[in-house]
Amino acid sequence: MSPPVAPPGWSRWLVPPAALSVHLSIGQAYAWSVFKPPLESALGLSGTQSALPFQLGIVMLGLSAAFGGTLVERNGPRWAMTVALVCFSSGFLLASLGAATEQYWLIVFGYGFVGGIGLGIGYISPVSTLIKWFPDRPGMATGIAIMGFGGGALIASPWSAQMLESFGSDSSGIALAFLVHGLTYAVFMSLGVLLVRVPRSARPADSGASGPTALAGAQVSARSAVRTPQFWCLWVILCMNVTAGIGILEKAAPMIKDFFADSSTPVSVSAAAGFVALLSAANMAGRIGWSSTSDLIGRKNIYRVYLGVGALMYASIAWFGDSSKPLFILCALVILSFYGGGFATIPAYLKDLFGTYQVGAIHGRLLTAWSTAGVLGPLIVNWIADRQEEAGKHGSALYGMSFYIMIGLLAVGFVANELVRPVDPRHHIPAPKEAADVQREPSV
Repeated sequence: MSPPVAPPGWSRWLVPPAALSVHLSIGQAYAWSVFKPPLESALGLSGTQSALPFQLGIVMLGLSAAFGGTLVERNGPRWAMTVALVCFSSGFLLASLGAATEQYWLIVFGYGFVGGIGLGIGYISPVSTLIKWFPDRPGMATGIAIMGFGGGALIASPWSAQMLESFGSDSSGIALAFLVHGLTYAVFMSLGVLLVRVPRSARPADSGASGPTALAGAQVSARSAVRTPQFWCLWVILCMNVTAGIGILEKAAPMIKDFFADSSTPVSVSAAAGFVALLSAANMAGRIGWSSTSDLIGRKNIYRVYLGVGALMYASIAWFGDSSKPLFILCALVILSFYGGGFATIPAYLKDLFGTYQVGAIHGRLLTAWSTAGVLGPLIVNWIADRQEEAGKHGSALYGMSFYIMIGLLAVGFVANELVRPVDPRHHIPAPKEAADVQREPSV
């Protein structure tokens, strides 16, 4: 499937909606928790077992993005979005069959393995194309798309809950809900497949005659990029920022209940659910807000904010969080906005350092930091909380040590960000003359 080149007069503002149609769909992954209690009840699963499809999906996201990134660059965004559509929707259909037959391994294989491949390929599918369409505002462009991944759960969560209420929460009801998901997302993601285009030239017609071109600056191949210290500095930066954010996100509801369990106004179950929804909104808003800000103040400066101010927010929760609900909520919202902003800004940071030549492939390799953080963050918070509870502690005391560890990790990320310098010219390659040529370049 050859990359579709935009005809003369094609508006670049049609490309972000194409990317959003994919990211809003695969963002359903953040709403997996809706299916956990029904699966546990219908199939007799433990909490650890019911989390397995989601965990495998995130692992496959990182692995498929890393190994498929070069194929995405070679074959273009339409091919990548088609692969994402087939895998993600097929994952739901296999999970539906697994639920109907009460074969949990099939749910894990379908949603986690097959669907996880769709997550990874779909996540990186529009990145390099958006950067080429918006060389003047790469942070905003990637932020719009990646905002969809953060916001997908805001749509999927109530929608899934309503289906389970209508169809029933037994195995047949779950199977029907999975089936509807698979078919609906296939239709919605096909809009992106049909709409996406690559720019005809290095300077899209409506990006401004005096603005930068997509091929401005140094160009580095994916193979060379992973051999540079800049790549590994960015890997550490992303891993530390994601670990800090997911440490709160993964345990948000029980955490806020524990912090104020001994206060005169404990947090109810419904209020804790509302807190989780607020965090999701902050995650989504940070993806477009902070990434757009990075176009104005620069990528290194915005990561100084994410990592430095994020450490201060964690310190504020550790020291004063249990004495003030507004302070706890505000600090958590800021941390989650940095979590989302870090995801959305990293493609533009990669573009600044390595150019647009194979930025999608480089981004895919970098997302292994997400897979690492997805294990590291929850492990730190949950393992320490369990040990503290065994020691007889309760409330906010369950989390103090893990918060100090998060502060330390953010400090490591801050130092890594300060070490980022321009890539040595020996890694540069001659830039192709046209953006369309970039799509036709052989992989290296």
